[in-house]
Amino acid sequence: MQVTVNRVVTIHYTLTDDSGTVLDQADAEQPLVYLHGAGNIIPGLEKALTDKQSGDQVNVTIAPVDAYGERVESMVQTVPRKMFQGIDDIEPGMRFQADGNTGPVLVSVTKVEDDQVTIDGNHPLAGETLTFAVEIADVRDATAEELEHGHVHGPGCQH
Repeated sequence: MQVTVNRVVTIHYTLTDDSGTVLDQADAEQPLVYLHGAGNIIPGLEKALTDKQSGDQVNVTIAPVDAYGERVESMVQTVPRKMFQGIDDIEPGMRFQADGNTGPVLVSVTKVEDDQVTIDGNHPLAGETLTFAVEIADVRDATAEELEHGHVHGPGCQH
């Protein structure tokens, strides 16, 4: 079966950065299962998998614009530590949800100095060129419920 919009696709992949460092993997024991065309994966990967079939192997390098976007330096801010009321120990790498201009935004703490905390609202992979080595393990039609909800249903689904 062919990978097209509204099909459930099961893939195994290895994701690497420009230097060849493995950033993420999904193998046969824990594959990635997604609804094609619903925005469940980055646009560049979805485009590369379109019209492929079960059993196909795809190697694709994706520019930041088609992955997690370019880094936006205005999304890096230094804020007063008092904005983290009730949290005594703030360390780089911690992630928080903040209120942004368009709604909730996930931010990462990048630096803590005295009474100032630097946060970054960029996705951790923003600005990165990504390479995926993908094997398409399975393709099936989505159920009506999966189409209605915009994602795949399976073990652990909270519906």
